[in-house]
Amino acid sequence: MSRTDVLVHSGAEALTAAAAARLITTVADVQSSRGVASVVLTGGGTGVGVLEQVRLSPARDAVDWANVNVFWGDERFLPAGDPERNETQARKALLDHVDVDPQRVHPMAPSDGRFGDDADEAAAHYAQVLATIAGPAAEMPVPDFDVLMLGVGGEGHTASLFPETPYVHETSRTVVGVHDCPKPPPTRISLTLPALRNAREAWMMTTGEAKAEAVTSALAGTSPAEVPAAGVRGRERTLWLLDREAASQVT
Repeated sequence: MSRTDVLVHSGAEALTAAAAARLITTVADVQSSRGVASVVLTGGGTGVGVLEQVRLSPARDAVDWANVNVFWGDERFLPAGDPERNETQARKALLDHVDVDPQRVHPMAPSDGRFGDDADEAAAHYAQVLATIAGPAAEMPVPDFDVLMLGVGGEGHTASLFPETPYVHETSRTVVGVHDCPKPPPTRISLTLPALRNAREAWMMTTGEAKAEAVTSALAGTSPAEVPAAGVRGRERTLWLLDREAASQVT
């Protein structure tokens, strides 16, 4: 049965350092038992900060990076190499500095790739990539993610699922093209809530007083239509990693 834990850190730097240490340990433990671990990355200051802390950690080589499957929870639909893309930031922060297997790194398509500016086609392709890796016997056509890392916005969005948009209500597709996004850029690709819930552990990471109300609402079980972050949970564990300001309204 899944459980929810809340861990509060003194500040953003302490949070990213602790999450990086936790990520290294978790991935190494998974590899010791199964050989290959699967991780879903996120963007934003906290998500990228965790990857930077992993890169700087003296323990980073405890992970066999060649046997880590890397995915993304969402992506800004921008040209390849654009500094605002989550992929670009993740490569700069960590992936370009460790011995990852390029065949195990699965970025979402850029807007200047094979699908042109068709975000829906790019999303459908990513869904097919996930289904192929999961295999025909999988209950959900996405891989069994070991760790899913996500940020939380001030209005409660997570990945690129925003409140009161059609995408937060999606139940049949695992990946969607997101249009008219309320934050720039307006076009994105995102895993849906059913896909995000296929992680063994879901880590919801955020900092700052501006996120406090959304955090409290999500933990209180507010409808995902209103607070999409409330709709994410790990199959075994949901871990909220917060700084004191983001946790200031949590009882």
